[in-house]
Amino acid sequence: MAFTAKDVQALREKTGVGMMECKKALTEANGDMEAAIQLLREKGLSAAAKKAGRIAAEGVVLSKTAGNVGVAVEVNAETDFVAKNADFMSFVDTVAQTILDQNPADVDALLALTIAGGSESVADTLREKILVIGENIKIRRFVRYEGTNISYVHGGGRIGVLVNFETDLGGKPEFEAYAKDVAMQIAAAGPLYVGKENVPEETIAKEKEILTAQAMNEGKPQNIAEKMVAGRISKYYKEFCLLEQPFVKDPDQSVAGYTKATAESLSGAIKVIKFARFEKGEGLEKKEENFADEVAGMMQ
Repeated sequence: MAFTAKDVQALREKTGVGMMECKKALTEANGDMEAAIQLLREKGLSAAAKKAGRIAAEGVVLSKTAGNVGVAVEVNAETDFVAKNADFMSFVDTVAQTILDQNPADVDALLALTIAGGSESVADTLREKILVIGENIKIRRFVRYEGTNISYVHGGGRIGVLVNFETDLGGKPEFEAYAKDVAMQIAAAGPLYVGKENVPEETIAKEKEILTAQAMNEGKPQNIAEKMVAGRISKYYKEFCLLEQPFVKDPDQSVAGYTKATAESLSGAIKVIKFARFEKGEGLEKKEENFADEVAGMMQ
């Protein structure tokens, strides 16, 4: 079956693959469009597998809400340039929408779902994006909260925050402004817990053990050491517990104080239930390679 340049262009638009590869696929498939698509997908799976071992520590974090559901998701790629790629960003947004709509339990469950607005699985769509974009891409993690949520993205996707509240003030502009302040606080100050009661007992016990040893090594008497430890534990709470932190916009009051004042001024109730703060690539090994080495590696 013969094919034309328009057929090659049509195949390129359907798959996002380069013109030469499309022409080769149509030639191999004797001009059959569906068979050519299948061939490219098969090659895509092979190409994706080759890229799967490459370090993906860049990418983007996206946080968004729809109705009473919120999601934050991190999708990694190999270079920071990919975050400026419209095709990549569209994929991330569609992944987020899939999580919003279908509530998967984890990343593996997400990969098995049919992607939002499409007919393929998330895993198959991901493999196709790896082929088209030319980088290893990984969906690393996500959270999904139901209830009253606020989302915030900082630095073009470098940090994403999702905060879940229990409140009767949802929808009020004053509450929305307060909630955004809290989300920005989390982005800026990086707390680990909502309040003191959320810190695991073993964490505090370990901190006390370390701080007591430090005080004793400084030659402090037992009673003085105990007071020092109590003071340092209080400092620990102020550093790592959201509600205990000084409010960034007004350090004279804590986030708990700001929350209480806002609730009272609006004659309602506000409780911070949980939050997620994802920073792009945190904890991942990043590949260090200069341009000359990269070019040399491509030529081998």
